[in-house]
Amino acid sequence: MTARAVLTIAALTLREASRRRVLWALVALTAALLVLSGWGFARLASVETEFGAMTSGQARLVASQLLNLVMFGMSLIAALGTAFLAGPTLSGEVESGISLAMLARPVRRSTVLLGKWLGLVAFGSGFVVLAGLAQCLVVELTVGYWPPDIVGALALLAGQTTVLLTLGLLLSTVVSPMASGVVAVGLFGATWIAGVVGGIGQALGNDDVARVGTVSRVLLPTDGLWRGAMHSLQDPSALAQFGVELEGFPFLSEAPLTAAYLAWTVVWVAMVWGLAALAFSRRDL
Repeated sequence: MTARAVLTIAALTLREASRRRVLWALVALTAALLVLSGWGFARLASVETEFGAMTSGQARLVASQLLNLVMFGMSLIAALGTAFLAGPTLSGEVESGISLAMLARPVRRSTVLLGKWLGLVAFGSGFVVLAGLAQCLVVELTVGYWPPDIVGALALLAGQTTVLLTLGLLLSTVVSPMASGVVAVGLFGATWIAGVVGGIGQALGNDDVARVGTVSRVLLPTDGLWRGAMHSLQDPSALAQFGVELEGFPFLSEAPLTAAYLAWTVVWVAMVWGLAALAFSRRDL
């Protein structure tokens, strides 16, 4: 009965998310990004260097780095969408009284929360996978470059979305829907900036500054997952080609994620979801 209730609530949440206006905003932003990036990648092969036009190999190498840049824009769009979906899905229903009517039935609050979380995860992950595949197809058609590990990259981007919406769900149990979205996106951006600062510190050999990025990726795994996705998207020869000249470059990842970090991400999501369930169980409706 509980599993069936969870799946029912997840399906209802997914249907509700697909009807919200934020979905059309996501579609419009994604379409604009695809068109602009397609135009840019199409012109990449005609770019002149001091040695003449770029070869196809050089174009693919540069395209792999530009793809990381564009995919960061895609992940930012997904972050905005999921963060502002998580808040109204829970906190908005509490304020409107919809949750009170639902919980008047013999349904546990944790069941409702789990169902909504699963629905949001399905929505956010589906969006990231479809948008990411579309972007990679654009690069393949214009430049002829296909990422070496597209499945791993999209899985990590979906994981990044899951982390952020779980955080947004926790925040929505204690603050208003708008505030939860703003805080979640703000933390997403702050963690990415901390990662850039940490990369610069590592390139300069400053361990204290480099530790800023390490600590931020532990506290909020979004930037860590993003760096793992970048490593799966970029050309394997990029590090050897660019060398030390681009150490600390924010769209170049030096190593894949470790199994320990992926395990920590799973534990982090479970802990934050548990805190959200605890806060929701104690909230007055």
